[in-house]
Order: sequence, then structure tokens, then C-alpha cells
Amino acid sequence: MNNEIRNLEPKQLWNKFADLNAVPRASKKEELVIEFIKQFGASLGLETIEDEVRNVIIRKPASSGFENRKTVVLQSHLDMVHQKNNDTVFDFDTQGIDMYVDQDWVRARGTTLGADNGLGVASIMAILESKEIQHPAIEALFTIDEETGMTGALGLKGGILKGEILLNLDTEEDTEVDIGCAGGVDVTASRTYTSEICPVGMVGYTINVRGLNGGHSGMDIHRGLGNANKLMNRLLFEGESFGLRVASIDGGSLRNAIPRESNSVIVVLEAKEREWLSSMEKVAGEIKEEFKTTEPNLVIEFQKAESPARIMEMGAQQQIVKAIYTAHNGVYRMSSTMVNLVETSNNVARVLVKDGEILIGCLTRSSVETSKFDLANALRSAFELAGCKVTFTGSYPGWAPNVHSSILNVLVNVYEKQNGAKPDVVACHAGLECGILGSNYPGMDMISFGPTIKGAHSPDERASISSTQKYWKFLLEILKNIPQK
Repeated sequence: MNNEIRNLEPKQLWNKFADLNAVPRASKKEELVIEFIKQFGASLGLETIEDEVRNVIIRKPASSGFENRKTVVLQSHLDMVHQKNNDTVFDFDTQGIDMYVDQDWVRARGTTLGADNGLGVASIMAILESKEIQHPAIEALFTIDEETGMTGALGLKGGILKGEILLNLDTEEDTEVDIGCAGGVDVTASRTYTSEICPVGMVGYTINVRGLNGGHSGMDIHRGLGNANKLMNRLLFEGESFGLRVASIDGGSLRNAIPRESNSVIVVLEAKEREWLSSMEKVAGEIKEEFKTTEPNLVIEFQKAESPARIMEMGAQQQIVKAIYTAHNGVYRMSSTMVNLVETSNNVARVLVKDGEILIGCLTRSSVETSKFDLANALRSAFELAGCKVTFTGSYPGWAPNVHSSILNVLVNVYEKQNGAKPDVVACHAGLECGILGSNYPGMDMISFGPTIKGAHSPDERASISSTQKYWKFLLEILKNIPQK
């Protein structure tokens, strides 16, 4: 029950999180949460504005004694990734997230939790509402659509914000202070194909790949996790020598989530059915062995089914299967300037083959713009050779690290006093909004931090209770130590 969430400490933060999670807030469907935040600001009697792209800004004056400090922008995004398990019945458009406590973790039943970035939003709400927390003048910036295009950050015009320091509350390890991030671009390949009547002498099957961990396609891309689209494609490729023909493929969903599941409908030559099944079980066993450490719950199923009426014509099938096989997935290049930082990667996020239409969606990330487009062009080349039209959309820049940042010094000193050790100063392989916001506010000193969240963008998403307490104490002390104007 969400009531047990409300009794967690710090209560002011968890109560705001419970309030927020009662409001549907999928990317590009933020109407309800925008009104929720606007009404919240108005109820406090604070200046509340909505900009042209529907970001919400709430301004709160400095508390007594902090009027001479620099104005701080507290920033988080309103939208969340909507993912659920196949066997979970849940309507994200109408239902609030069903949360529960599991030892030190807050989880959701069968869905994403929305701690990314709901804990950041809830933190800002709690600070805006409080009459006891000491702080300088605050501009609370709630952006929209971070997860599927960062259109809120991209649409925020220069001159609206007056703050000199921006605290982005959207990272997921409480030992880290983030000073840089990757940019990204969506790579979409599409084409049509001719379907043909399924010939006689074929037998129908469904192939299901499921049980993968999934996860964030930036923060988790280095972990060697399985990609359901790539694994499915490997099975299809191996099956073509047995006369395997594809009727449909449906794998993955969101571009920023590593695909956890893929399903296909196929036929094989009846005369080679037993031989094909034997070969497929062997290949499936090899895949499971390869991923036994990172994907212990991987399931690959072959189930007999009614033969479909129509299948892909062979030329298109072979071209697409080979193109997906060629398409790079995972880490492409490690950074040469920061140890253990992924510089460039790609996630083959979505594969849909159905009713004469093919759609393949990828998200390519990099902290180096030239490397980002080098990989994007490699993907373009593979898919264009398969007869696809390829488009690049939603490109956004990375955030270049500033190791001489004054707010970085504040955070390092506060963290060390509270925890007896310095934080890890890092750059992350994910799309934080700081890079985009910095393009219109080049003089703003920016930094990002947050509580520990695991499994973001998957139904295994969970937020650490003890870490959230640590983060809250850290955030409040930072506000007390903002430099003077």
C-alpha cells in the first residue's frame, strides 16, 4: 500500500513522491502532471509559470538570512518511463503507480516505479512547501519529455531563468557527483515489403525471448546484458537454412530501454521441423551459456502454432535479418579522457515487422558529437543496404565536464564532511538535460546528483530508502552552503 511509503523518512519527500505517483505522467502525455504541478505552486502562493513548450517554473524567495546568496535552479523532469511485465494488468493512462516497501527498497508491482525522476521532483516540491528548510532564492524547473526526446529542455528559451547555479537531481548513485553526460540521436530505419501466401509444406511456430533484465540503454549499456532484438535475430538467421520464413516480429518498446522481450511468428519446412528444432535448442543453449552470468532468467521458447496466412518475401527477409545482425549494439568506444566512461554506444531498441511494414528504432549515444554521428552513419549504411529509409531525429548535445566548477567544490566539501570520504566525480553515459540547458544558459554552473536507484526504465526499478535519506540530508546542506552573489 502507498500508505507505508508515506510513513518513510524523510516524510515530506516520500509524501510528495506518493502524491506525484498517483498522477499518470508518461512522456508526451504529461497533461495531468503539468496541471498537478501548476496547482501545487499556486496553492503555495508562489509565482508559477508555464513556458511555450509546457515546462513549469515555480519561484520561491530566499529564506531569512539567505537573501545575499546566488539564486539556485532546482531541476528535474516530470515524465517517467512506462514499462510493465507482460503478465501485469495495468493502465498507465489512468492508474497511479502501486508501490510497496521491500526491506531497504521501494518498488512497484509489475511496473516501473518512476523514481527516475520522481524522487527529484518530490524533493523540489518538499523544499518549495517547507517553512523550515533554509535556502537561497529558488527557481524550480520542471521539464517535460526528458525520456523520449528532451523536448522540454530543448524548448526552454534563454532569459527565462535568472539563477546562476543549477542542481539537476537526476542521477542514480548516491556516491557520485556528475559533471558531464552523453548526447544522443534517434536512428530510425523503415521500409515496406511484399508479403506472399504461405506455401504448403510449412509448419507454424512462435519464438519467444523473455526474462531478460532490460534496463537503461545508457547507464546499463556496459553491463553485457542481453538485447532481445539481437538474440531473436540470431535465432532467425540460424533458422533460414531450414527454410524458416518470417510472418511477424515484435521486439522491444522504448528507445531508452534495453529490450527485454521479443516475439516472432515464423514457419519452417515441415520436412525439416525436427532438425530445425534440434538446431534451435542447441543455439538457445549456447546463448544461455554465454549470458548465464548477466541474464540467469533468460527464457527462449519455441511453440507450435497455426501457420500464418502470409509471410515476408524472402529477399526482404534476408536483407533485414542481415542488417539487424550487422547493426552495432552495445559499447562502441570507451572514453580516452575519463577512466571507465563509455563514450559511444547504440541500443537496437525496437524491431517491428508486420503487415508489409518494417520499423527498426535505435538510440545512439556519445559524449563526443563526431563519434555519435560516426556510429549513426554506420547504422545508416547497414540499413540503407537493406533497402531502408533512414532518418536521424531528436539529436541533443552532451555536457562537457568542468572540473573547476565552484558548485562542484561545494558539493565535494559537504559530501566529505557528512560521509568521511570524497564523492566520485564522474560523467555519465546517459542523457542529462544539463547539456541542452547549458546551450541557452552558457554561464550557468551546473551539477547533477541523486539517490541510489536501480533498474531504471524496467519493472525492476527500485529506490533505496537509506540512500534517499542520505541524499536528502546532502541536498539540504548544499542549499545552506550556496556561495554569495
